[in-house]
Amino acid sequence: MNQPQIHCYSKTQRPLAQAVAALVLAGAIAKLIAAEPGDNFAWKREPGAVALARSGQVIWQFNFGSNATKPFFHPLALPGGLVLTADRPTDHPWHRGLWFSWKYINGLNYWEEDRNTGLAQGRTEWDQPQVATRPDFSARILLDVVYRPPGAPPVLKEHRVIRISPPDRDGGFHLDWAATFTAQAKDVLLDRTPLPGEQGGQTWGGYAGLSVRFTTGLNDPQALAGDGPVTFNDGRYRGKAPAMDYSGLVDQREAGIAILDLPANLNSPSPWYAIAENSFRYFTPAVICYQPHTLKANQSFSLRYRVMVHSGRWNAETLRNATLNYAKEAAASPGASAPGE
Repeated sequence: MNQPQIHCYSKTQRPLAQAVAALVLAGAIAKLIAAEPGDNFAWKREPGAVALARSGQVIWQFNFGSNATKPFFHPLALPGGLVLTADRPTDHPWHRGLWFSWKYINGLNYWEEDRNTGLAQGRTEWDQPQVATRPDFSARILLDVVYRPPGAPPVLKEHRVIRISPPDRDGGFHLDWAATFTAQAKDVLLDRTPLPGEQGGQTWGGYAGLSVRFTTGLNDPQALAGDGPVTFNDGRYRGKAPAMDYSGLVDQREAGIAILDLPANLNSPSPWYAIAENSFRYFTPAVICYQPHTLKANQSFSLRYRVMVHSGRWNAETLRNATLNYAKEAAASPGASAPGE
């Protein structure tokens, strides 16, 4: 008959044994909360796009084909067909789900696109991305982007790294978005439409950067920033906070997207610009909302965000905890978004 084995550890061995046990426990917990191959997830690839699907439904898709004017994610979705984003809505056909765009670079508009040609004044161009998909259904995307006037060399270059987590048991996931921008031979002025109260100010002024355009089917919108829900004035909100969550009802199910800022980002805590007007649902960590930014020739700066797609409605404590956890993880891996990665 086999006798149970009893392990005795010396004082010097005990800390190592405890550390090993903790790692084993952490691995077991990760398996419980993360997606597994049996969850009917599968990778889908086609020219100009890569996607993660569950039981045939696309959970997220990254689009980078030559027919796109900017690389973007659409859809961002939760299991059961709950699509949260909109691509090319009729009111703003240059809105692309989850995407990044500067507004003005040296006076040229890189954001809005001509409705006839589909082109902006300034050109946003990119190389073929490096996309690594993994068996645990996480992914990493490396992308090099240039911004240039038509027929002229680039004035600004960007190296972008996006890490996408495996879906959790509720189908939620996050994207860690890191970008390093480098001015070329001359200074670069990053600007936006002026705010109300400024010369030439507009009620819609201030936007530029990472953005989310929600499906028009998102009802009962709510945005959280700082200590609780924000108040929309005439359908708009501007303010500063370390994070924002925007949620609502889609097909009578509660869901939302949060974006978390980092203290090292330009103008942190981030300026936010959010819209809840008729069926127009949108928000952005509008990094240059309150003032333009000049990047000196050959100098660089970086932006890092975490975008969290989740079921249910978040409260202020959930948003705060998520922000603190992201900051701790980012501090523990400062080289995770190194420009040369």
